[in-house]
Amino acid sequence: MDLSCVVLNDLHPADFTATARTAEEAGVRTVFSYDHLSWRDLRDGPWYAAVPLLAAAATGTERVRLGTLVATPNYRHPVTFAHEVMTLDQLSGGRVELGVGAGTSAEDAAVLGLPALTPRQRQDRFEEWAGLLRTLLSRRATDARGEHYAAVDARNVPGPVHGTVPLTVAAAGPRGMRFAARTGQGWVTYGDAHGDPVERFTAPLARFGQVEGSAGVRRTALLSLDERDAYADYPRFAAALADAGFDEVCVHWPRSDGRGLPADRLDEVLAAHGSA
Repeated sequence: MDLSCVVLNDLHPADFTATARTAEEAGVRTVFSYDHLSWRDLRDGPWYAAVPLLAAAATGTERVRLGTLVATPNYRHPVTFAHEVMTLDQLSGGRVELGVGAGTSAEDAAVLGLPALTPRQRQDRFEEWAGLLRTLLSRRATDARGEHYAAVDARNVPGPVHGTVPLTVAAAGPRGMRFAARTGQGWVTYGDAHGDPVERFTAPLARFGQVEGSAGVRRTALLSLDERDAYADYPRFAAALADAGFDEVCVHWPRSDGRGLPADRLDEVLAAHGSA
């Protein structure tokens, strides 16, 4: 089972790149950043944009995949975002792993001054957004018009290195899971809110496994920034998730403030995934 990590956007681009290089040397599959304009209790401090950070990391790494976890329609138009993603993919030599989701009602949803949306409206918008984004990333020119977005002879040349960019779709509810199964190459979950750390992830995995079309979709368990229980006996936790059918665990790379993966457990976590 693969190991990936989130490196938070509060690091200066030079430090973000150095951390991505360290994670690459440790053997992680993908380095993700969060695609927010600000985030939770870190919103009053430094916070850098995801795509430029990943571009910096692309120039300082060679093998590790790079991506967002997750980009949303809250402040991104699919035409302009597809162009940025294509350019990042070219810069990285085809290493982009694009995580996408419907977004929440937190700060990013209000920053442009737009009306608040219900969860159903957010999912409606997201499905149109992600569908158009996928089209834009696989064609040189696109014309489309929907309820929320339009593209008029939108050019995306030369396109991604491998013809498209894989999408990993965040989804928790039944409708979101169905969309992830028919749209994404991957599915990512934060897990359920309460319970044993293994059960928090295996329960939504079981629900996703019942969705038509979910077979063959890559499954990622994303541990929260303040996760602690899973690290108490990480080898057991990782083995249980692998046995259940997860393909990947994504952790928050160790931080100077002590949040994320505890630094003194890093070697144990790497060993559980067969990494350096």
